[in-house]
Amino acid sequence: MPAEAKVDASSARQEPRPESRPDSPPLTQRQEARRRRILHASAQLASRGGFDAVQMREVAESSQVALGTLYRYFPSKIHLLVATMQDQLEHMHGTLRKKPPTGETAAERVAETLMRAFRALQREPHLADAMVRALTFADRSVSPEVDQVSHQTTAIILDAMGLERPTPEQLSAVRVIEHTWHSALITWLSGRASIAQVKIDIETVCRLIDLTAPGDTKDTP
Repeated sequence: MPAEAKVDASSARQEPRPESRPDSPPLTQRQEARRRRILHASAQLASRGGFDAVQMREVAESSQVALGTLYRYFPSKIHLLVATMQDQLEHMHGTLRKKPPTGETAAERVAETLMRAFRALQREPHLADAMVRALTFADRSVSPEVDQVSHQTTAIILDAMGLERPTPEQLSAVRVIEHTWHSALITWLSGRASIAQVKIDIETVCRLIDLTAPGDTKDTP
């Protein structure tokens, strides 16, 4: 086991529940600023060198927090990188809202939105690889952070669909679309799929949206 993995596991056992966990009380302004610095440092290190470049000690130094404080926020590198992915998706969501998709159908709008998000990750391949690897390695201890990534992705898709109250069938379609998008990221990052193939796969799976639309409201925002 790598030295850092040993440190991460030990810290996860010994430290109290991190301040930034989704089920924790709201952060103070100072704590939120500290958390933002940590996530920014994580993204910067990952952008330069990928998964292996994100070392907890370097993140602490770059964000100007004590190593023990960093571990209180994020018990391990995996927790940190999954939280970084949620943060990146939240930023993308804000950008997408400023320039909504223009497709005529819900399926077209979702496909356009996911491809725009994909291209944003394409511009930072080392960061994308680090975040996707962390999401893949995540165990049950990282469930709150993984759930936040899923909720953010769902929100992005539902916004593109123009829905506030999706049916169970539509939510099922959204989950399948999320799985396909995640799988497309993995296959592209591993060099097993081109951008053109990713686009075809995403457009194909997004047709589930129209198939699960109730009655004549399938394209109504």
